[in-house]
Amino acid sequence: MNKEWSELNKTMQIQLKKKDTFDEGITTLFELRDKLWDTISSYKKDLKREDFDAIPYINADGYHSKTIAYSLWHIFRIEDIVAHTLIKGDEQVFFRKGYQEKIKSPVITTGNELVKQEIADFSKQLDLKELYSYILDVKKSTEKILKEMTFEDTKLKISGDRRKALEDLHVVSEDESAIWLIDYWCKKDVRGLIQMPFSRHWIMHIEACERIKNKCS
Repeated sequence: MNKEWSELNKTMQIQLKKKDTFDEGITTLFELRDKLWDTISSYKKDLKREDFDAIPYINADGYHSKTIAYSLWHIFRIEDIVAHTLIKGDEQVFFRKGYQEKIKSPVITTGNELVKQEIADFSKQLDLKELYSYILDVKKSTEKILKEMTFEDTKLKISGDRRKALEDLHVVSEDESAIWLIDYWCKKDVRGLIQMPFSRHWIMHIEACERIKNKCS
């Protein structure tokens, strides 16, 4: 794991646990996300379109068995779903701004159900410019939610109503490779969600993207 990212992640987790250091924890989280965003942004200028769609580790186990385009979709669909449907209880950026049509995605889900060549085929269909617009919108909207959050808010559990709202949207596939996500998210408190989809999840997938990038170069 990238040492700087790892250290920021550890510091943030410790800070978020205490009321006195909670605000510092949010600041650290934003610093981590900005550094990760710099890496995501670098792909636009450093990579060719075919690099975003490449799947050099198609038969591997692990996050590097995907494509970079898929990984960006996956990171931010999950963040959008968790931030808006589960935490804020409002409409996802994806639906509010009509991004399915803009990005030309054949799915509205997290993409967990896609495997191997399905991931490669999916990636080739995406409009990368619109995908980047979407992921930036999600980043900004999540951070607005986080800025307004109090320490007490992070102790809250996901309500049954919010879980039902998530299920009704069908943004998580019923395939066994995806459906577990609903239980996984809904068993966490808000702080637990901050520590996974909003931070560690980024790290895991972006490190995998770096591995794919290096293989393509």
